[in-house]
Amino acid sequence: MICDTMQDFLAVLPPNRSIAGLDFGEKTIGVAISDLRRSVATPSEIIRRVKFTEDAARLFQIVKDRDIHGLILGLPLNMDGSEGPRVQSTRAFARNLARLTDLPIFYWDERLSTVAAERALLEADTSRKRRKEVIDAVAASYILQGALDRMGYMTPSGGGGQEM
Repeated sequence: MICDTMQDFLAVLPPNRSIAGLDFGEKTIGVAISDLRRSVATPSEIIRRVKFTEDAARLFQIVKDRDIHGLILGLPLNMDGSEGPRVQSTRAFARNLARLTDLPIFYWDERLSTVAAERALLEADTSRKRRKEVIDAVAASYILQGALDRMGYMTPSGGGGQEM
């Protein structure tokens, strides 16, 4: 189920369960996992994309193994907020996932998440080779952490603020 608002997403999440953040790209899907209290996002792994059925099978294996109860999917909006081809492919991926699972899915604006991840890895003096290996999972953790921070200001029954 693709949720239109964060309130809708929160309303269907059971308490004290992890959620995953996804950075969906052309070649990879970065995956990050939250703690049970949904306060900290941790880079987990990178799924090398092959075809949808194999990608989804690997993702659902992670969901099962890590007891994930919701997905935050980074939405790669253009800097002016408009939607381009990457947003269309991300939405198509989410629609295809939603046909296979009851997990709630929510989009999170991912503008500059890869830039922030790259900067953090550079500041940590990570080698170029290592950065290339982990950048998508770190970007997924930035996406997920942004959503977790926003959730921290909301309750399942309401709360204020703007939605995407």
